[in-house]
Amino acid sequence: MKKLQGAHLRKPITPDLLMTPSDQGDVDLDVDFAADRGNWTGKLDFLLSCIGYCVGLGNVWRFPYRAYTNGGGAFLVPYFLMLAICGIPLFFLELSLGQFSSLGPLAVWKISPLFKGAGAAMLLIVGLVAIYYNMIIAYVLFYLFASLTSDLPWEHCGNWWNTELCLEHRGPKDGNGALPLNLTCTVSPSEEYWSRYVLHIQGSQGIGSPGEIRWNLCLCLLLAWVIVFLCILKGVKSSGKVVYFTATFPYLILFMLLVRGVTLPGAWKGIQFYLTPQFHHLLSSKVWIEAALQIFYSLGVGFGGLLTFASYNTFHQNIYRDTFIVTLGNAITSILAGFAIFSVLGYMSQELGVPVDQVAKAGPGLAFVVYPQAMTMLPLSPFWSFLFFFMLLTLGLDSQFAFLETIVTAVTDEFPYYLRPKKVVFSGFICVAMYLMGLILTTDGGMYWLVLLDDYSASFGLMVVVITTCLAVTRVYGIQRFCRDIHMMLGFKPGLYFRACWLFLSPATLLALLVYSIVKYQPSEYGSYRFPPWAELLGILMGLLSCLMIPAGMLVAVLREEGSFWERLQQASRPAMDWGPSLEENRTGMYVATLAGSQSPKPLMVHMRKGTSAGGLLYARMTVSAVCIRSTDKMLSCLQGAHSSAETCLGDFKSEICGEEVTVVG
Repeated sequence: MKKLQGAHLRKPITPDLLMTPSDQGDVDLDVDFAADRGNWTGKLDFLLSCIGYCVGLGNVWRFPYRAYTNGGGAFLVPYFLMLAICGIPLFFLELSLGQFSSLGPLAVWKISPLFKGAGAAMLLIVGLVAIYYNMIIAYVLFYLFASLTSDLPWEHCGNWWNTELCLEHRGPKDGNGALPLNLTCTVSPSEEYWSRYVLHIQGSQGIGSPGEIRWNLCLCLLLAWVIVFLCILKGVKSSGKVVYFTATFPYLILFMLLVRGVTLPGAWKGIQFYLTPQFHHLLSSKVWIEAALQIFYSLGVGFGGLLTFASYNTFHQNIYRDTFIVTLGNAITSILAGFAIFSVLGYMSQELGVPVDQVAKAGPGLAFVVYPQAMTMLPLSPFWSFLFFFMLLTLGLDSQFAFLETIVTAVTDEFPYYLRPKKVVFSGFICVAMYLMGLILTTDGGMYWLVLLDDYSASFGLMVVVITTCLAVTRVYGIQRFCRDIHMMLGFKPGLYFRACWLFLSPATLLALLVYSIVKYQPSEYGSYRFPPWAELLGILMGLLSCLMIPAGMLVAVLREEGSFWERLQQASRPAMDWGPSLEENRTGMYVATLAGSQSPKPLMVHMRKGTSAGGLLYARMTVSAVCIRSTDKMLSCLQGAHSSAETCLGDFKSEICGEEVTVVG
């Protein structure tokens, strides 16, 4: 150690450049920020991570249901149109922001500090979503373990959790192949297993009295967080390798379930019900809104995950190509998942002798009630059940990786000197904190809280964030400047299609979604349970809080500037001094390298460092204007010479630094 320190003192040290005002601390300034921040080890890491992030649980349990309730095959018309207008352009915009700046959702707002509150709102939304999303993964783990038996526990009645209404919906059929039973007043074993055993919801009187913690769920949630932590332990270097399995294996299972489903008797009945076009539905505005909502939430725009993943790319990664691969792949996966789901539901419909629409459900009801019940009707039911829930596990983990990586990246990019060396510890702290906050979801009434979080955490607040981002980039920063940045990064400017969507079509569509969600607002409910007014108010405040982050951030940004209100507003709207590519070799044109002697129009923030006799480091910091670069060169030469301290150099050249006030921090 002493030998290293001695070599360090003997070698002349070139002062380092400090590129962000928040990057302050007493750590070694020899750190290479781009390398220290980390990056993908290969281009496929990024592509698979984006696919895993976008292709999630919603593709399995939400898209098929929305398709058949909104015109079947006709739903694909508004779906792909909204993908072109809203999905692809916003996806490309978010990837471009992240890759160009190599910054997370908070620090990226150097592009226009006035809107940094939008980044804070992203973090709030993604934090709330991550809490309840991992609870869904815990449910999946619960069912995954329960499938490791010779007989599925939800196959029969007669267990302690079953009631007198429980009826095994399978048995001898009459001549028409239908059950000679009235099923309307009965409950399937799978439904009671879900509600009375897994959730134990009968132990809660409502959201206000959650009851006791379910320790089996508590342990499953703990396991879910441990898995997530281990996979993001080394950031994208570890999660980028995990996705080689978690992003590809679901397709293998989905293909197996699809083949098994279409070979079942009655499968065509379900597929026909799923895809039969009903074009009269296209005259309803609801269908178009549903299509836009499906695109919006399925691609994960606005959560910060895409921006975070792109920030670890090399500067010239072809995200234009990746955008089309991921967005179209996500759409095709949703359609294939519909075939796999509805083929099994068609078989189930024939076995029970009821219409398909009476067995089809969306959301957790499909994953934890209907599909498990269908598995009990198949030979080797534990095997197919295990495959189904393992597929859900891998689909969910990919998205959860992105949520956690977004939070960790955003905060460490704000405080790199403090947190980047301790990124593992910080990641563990986030996981522990979110686990503790999620314990309310493991109680008897935890499902009520999960529904509340699901309905409000990423509803209208997320739309406001995305609209703000789109307008800030295209209107405040400027569409021409943004296109010029993309040209510098990719070698070509976005065409008329992207510019028209960014300027008009995408914001207008999102605004219509926002107005529709407010006008058609319906209170939350779970089954027959209606949430009390205070819970509804809590949910609305949850959504409003993310919206309020934006004006709060504007206020802070304006107060940090000087001059009249209009001057403060203008200054806060302009890009920060250090906005641009993170590596100096990529800073060309208006982003010319901010090294001493360069002709950069931006001020320089220079770290001056000189070894002391005790072997320690003395840090000094000063800010100089670009017109004083010649004086700065002299001062840098002074620092590299034989002067005994940084203060001496500052004293010698203080009069030459354009009368600027110089402060020394030791």
